Amino acid sequence: MINDKENVFIVRCGETALKGQNKPWFERMIVSRIKKVLSGFDGVTVERADGLIFVRSPLSNDRAEVLKRAGRVFGVDSISPATEINISGMTADEVINEVGKAAVDFMNGIIAERGVKTFKAEAKRGDKMFPLESPQIAREIGARVLKGCRVLKVDVHDPDVALHVNIRRGFAYVYDKKLSGFGGLPLGTNGRGMLLLSGGIDSPVAGFMMSHRGMYIDAVHFHSYPYTSERAFEKVKELAGILSVYCGGIHIHSINLLPIQEKIVQNCPEDETTILVRRFMMRIAEQIAKKEDCMMLITGESLGQVASQTAEALVVTDSVVSMPVMRPLIAMDKTEIMRIAREIGTYEKSIEPYEDCCTVFLPKHPVTKPKLEKILRSESALDVEALVAAAVESDEVTIISPQDDL
Repeated sequence: MINDKENVFIVRCGETALKGQNKPWFERMIVSRIKKVLSGFDGVTVERADGLIFVRSPLSNDRAEVLKRAGRVFGVDSISPATEINISGMTADEVINEVGKAAVDFMNGIIAERGVKTFKAEAKRGDKMFPLESPQIAREIGARVLKGCRVLKVDVHDPDVALHVNIRRGFAYVYDKKLSGFGGLPLGTNGRGMLLLSGGIDSPVAGFMMSHRGMYIDAVHFHSYPYTSERAFEKVKELAGILSVYCGGIHIHSINLLPIQEKIVQNCPEDETTILVRRFMMRIAEQIAKKEDCMMLITGESLGQVASQTAEALVVTDSVVSMPVMRPLIAMDKTEIMRIAREIGTYEKSIEPYEDCCTVFLPKHPVTKPKLEKILRSESALDVEALVAAAVESDEVTIISPQDDL
């Protein structure tokens, strides 16, 4: 009997299949996350069985929206909207007949919708007690489709549609599409990191990519009010809101960097301003990260992209912190980063023309190959500990809850 009361989606977990004895834990984390992102829909159930996850949603829910939200859960490799057939208590012949009828109806719907002409049938015997093997199931179902859908021909090399049949204990599934998810690892499987979040293109992508590997993120944002505007911070909050669709809730720690920048400009060489400011950012971010139980810092730096991102500058920058610094974009070029930004929905917001603190007091000719000894001499003119402590003390926290839509 075909399940005609709810939409059924088959979710595949991809990389978690490689996790050995930890696989069930990773799958449970994905199930928990899917339940969370679909909690706004009535009557949705999510369960795992033998390496797959099954999402069932009443017909009253928006099918496309359920599919979209489940598909952007990290750890989900692909999703297939499927026809589910209850085959409990049936003989093998009865199963083939029932699944064959469902497959004919399924393919006739695709013919009407897409005008397809060719297909091939592929089968998987999830229930190893079922007497027919996978190639036999595919031949039997394919023969019934040919008979019931006269316009179709078989093309095993380049078909318009690949018809999939999965025979499991008690149920069978018919589907054609395998819609790609984001893959990666489920949120919460790799701790928490502190993202240095600007209003630019790179840092939101860096945060997304670390969350893609299972890490919850919080963020620290530096501003130079009144040189930077309230609208610039609103832009950052909107970027965090977009990220929250994928990454869950985010706490933004807002720090006014202007007092530190003014001290640097007054007391240090102009060409070192950028690298000195960056070292203070790292110190402050580390202090806040420790308070929030974050394991590491995350930045959007790409090697050689700007003066503060040369190999020499990164070495000098990192020397002020003991916490690991993750740079997921380090070997990417700008085109790659922009492509990901467009894909996740942050690009258009990132290019809005609001200033950030990095443009304030920007030197005409910043040093690109700083020497640590010279930087330390310049910093000796500053009360570094007091400046960092004052900045951390001024921390203002904004909580960004997950948005329902992009």
